[in-house]
Amino acid sequence: MALVGEAWWSSSSPRSSRSDGHRPFSCSVGDAFLYETVRVSYDIGMATINISAARERLPEAVETARTETVFLERYGRPAGVLISPERYEQLMAAMEDAEDVAAFDEAMAEEGPNIPWEQVKADLGWT
Repeated sequence: MALVGEAWWSSSSPRSSRSDGHRPFSCSVGDAFLYETVRVSYDIGMATINISAARERLPEAVETARTETVFLERYGRPAGVLISPERYEQLMAAMEDAEDVAAFDEAMAEEGPNIPWEQVKADLGWT
């Protein structure tokens, strides 16, 4: 339990289903190796605060969000999340990477003839 001012703040431990360390993940089709990524589990703290208390102590909640995720609750239900700008950028980069991998997988699964690299460059105006 983390106390900031009064007993309005509660911290919970990270989900126990996550493990520390890296777990490699790769994808291949036949003998061709397509890509490899590393899954990283983040061991970050989490705090929960109701919206009324957050409204009264917003600077403290924002300061706490610099080092741990702050969940905002309304009537005991999740209503929002405060995270640091750095963590937001990490999450956005991870989401973009996942979208790129999904697009790559979709492109590799398409049926039909391959397009020669010279044709691709010509189509893009690179030659």
